[in-house]
Amino acid sequence: MNVHDSERIAGMLEAAGYVPAATDVTPDVVVFNTCAVRENADNRLYGNLGQMYPAKKHHPGMQIAVGGCLAQKDRATITERAPWVDVVFGTHNLHRLPVLLERARHNAAAEVEIVEALEVFPSALPSRRSTHHSAWVSISVGCDNTCTFCIVPSLRGREADRRPGGVLAEVEALVADGVIEITLLGQNVNSYGRSLGDPGAFAKLLHACGTIDGLERVRFTSPHPRDFTDDVIEAMAATPNVCPQLHMPLQSGSDAVLRRMRRSYRQERFLGILERVRAVMPHAAITTDIIVGFPGETEADFADTLRVVREARFAGAFTFQYSARAGTPAAAMDGQVDPAAVRDRYERLVAVQDEISWVGNRALVGQPVEVLVVEGEGRKDAATGRRSGRARDGRLVHLGAPSAALIRPGDVVRTAVTRGAPHHLVADGPLLAHRRTRAGDLWEAERERPAAAAAAGAPTLLGMPALRR
Repeated sequence: MNVHDSERIAGMLEAAGYVPAATDVTPDVVVFNTCAVRENADNRLYGNLGQMYPAKKHHPGMQIAVGGCLAQKDRATITERAPWVDVVFGTHNLHRLPVLLERARHNAAAEVEIVEALEVFPSALPSRRSTHHSAWVSISVGCDNTCTFCIVPSLRGREADRRPGGVLAEVEALVADGVIEITLLGQNVNSYGRSLGDPGAFAKLLHACGTIDGLERVRFTSPHPRDFTDDVIEAMAATPNVCPQLHMPLQSGSDAVLRRMRRSYRQERFLGILERVRAVMPHAAITTDIIVGFPGETEADFADTLRVVREARFAGAFTFQYSARAGTPAAAMDGQVDPAAVRDRYERLVAVQDEISWVGNRALVGQPVEVLVVEGEGRKDAATGRRSGRARDGRLVHLGAPSAALIRPGDVVRTAVTRGAPHHLVADGPLLAHRRTRAGDLWEAERERPAAAAAAGAPTLLGMPALRR
């Protein structure tokens, strides 16, 4: 959701006349879009702001803006700790950024504007997408859950749903623009429609996405086990372009810990959902989030988590050491776990999950795989000359260098898996099929424009740095 907001911020600035700055020049405007889920976000922000101070000091007129969840939380504290910041804006007023920048420039003073309720739904704002082939589509903002570890509801507000017609109109417009893959976004997509008086709206939305010509892949994140109903499972299985992938946060395998987290499900319900999903989508790749070291977690509680992880057979997991957030109930709970014990449990969990993921990926060797090629997915692609992308089930796939020269980001290829690693697949054999797409054409045309401009001696303009995932 932060990436989606960043694309909207970039789109607004471009609509206001800014252009992306070249990588080798000092920009006139730098925007930090922040997250507040974990404590290290604070440290990273103020560390980065400190690094920006010398650049601003030597570049008269540079403006620095800070937005997002951390801005919503810290408010005026940001300009107190970093008085060289020009604009602070929150999660509910993204659309105000261009005006605030202009006002700060005119008044030669910092502008801090935080509002408590959503003013404009982000999807109504212009966007500068980071890719031609994939797009984020927000179906709701905010969250009505009260998880004791999470600060998001107090920063994003209560859940507000978009009308289905508006969502589908945006999807159709994106497909007309070359997009072949969308991800439906919400803090809790399964509760979509509750504020509209239609608790079955999310399943209906998935079915409707299946009727859009040219839309090849549909993903969604994140669902909540409490609201995961059988009509959604049926819609996933019955809609061909809904990908065989599910990311559903477990957080803990201990019922006692789940109770303290105020997560309104228990391990039996969670595993039951996975069982029903796999009954109709046997090859679905299921991933999760897990927090280790939540206050009061005992070694027996952690053993329950390991047992559930082994039983669930996740394709992958985002694992976190518990991070206390001021203002959340968990931060004031008794039984804060010793950091050394948390680190030990974290390392043991990662080792167990890596082995499970590795076994699952090795089992795919020799199997055909369809890959949507994505720029920037492989960290070593530039050095190795290969391409990387995502399979339909969301797994990262590295393609062999001999085939890479023929493939553009946005193209779709079919090949066979030759090796499975814990966190990715390798397919370095010959391509079985290669389909060039309009998204690939757009990527190619975008690459040719800067070269033509450089040859013509076009001037370099300054503005906001390009935003990348």
